[in-house]
Amino acid sequence: MKFKFLILLILSTLLLYGCGGEEPVSPPEQDIFIPPTLSQTELQGLFSGTDAVPTLTKEPVRPTPTPTCSNGLRFLSDLTIPDGTLVEPGETLDKRWEVENSGTCNWDDRYMVGLIAGPGMGVPVQQALVPALAGTQTIIRMVFIAPEEPGNYRSAWQAYDPDGDAFGDPFFIDVIVGEEE
Repeated sequence: MKFKFLILLILSTLLLYGCGGEEPVSPPEQDIFIPPTLSQTELQGLFSGTDAVPTLTKEPVRPTPTPTCSNGLRFLSDLTIPDGTLVEPGETLDKRWEVENSGTCNWDDRYMVGLIAGPGMGVPVQQALVPALAGTQTIIRMVFIAPEEPGNYRSAWQAYDPDGDAFGDPFFIDVIVGEEE
């Protein structure tokens, strides 16, 4: 019986000790610094078990607007080989056009010239446009080979921007290949 009494005494002491009557101490309330790099999921992990999760509104990142420029090419004159010039079959033709970069974009190595009509007459059908600052005049030069067959030949060319869009005035070489005598 003494043994039962001893166990009952120990259990009662433990019970009374555990129920000390004091209220649990909660940590003082304080502002929690939340770095701006945390995602909504990471924030929820910090506030698990509460309804105090702040809602993040994520604004889309917008690039700084890049001012756009406009492309333009104005034909000014034929410097060599005027239209309708009589040439020999197989003759080398050093054609030069004076043009103006009439736009606000500077032409760089991404700008091209391309054949839009007629024979290429030995010139690559796509090639670099001579670099030119906006508002300046420049010379476009191509070296053609006259066809061997007599007849009228007209080759038309156009400028293209880096996106492949045509712009400006087309320019031409227009020759008459005569028969050899």
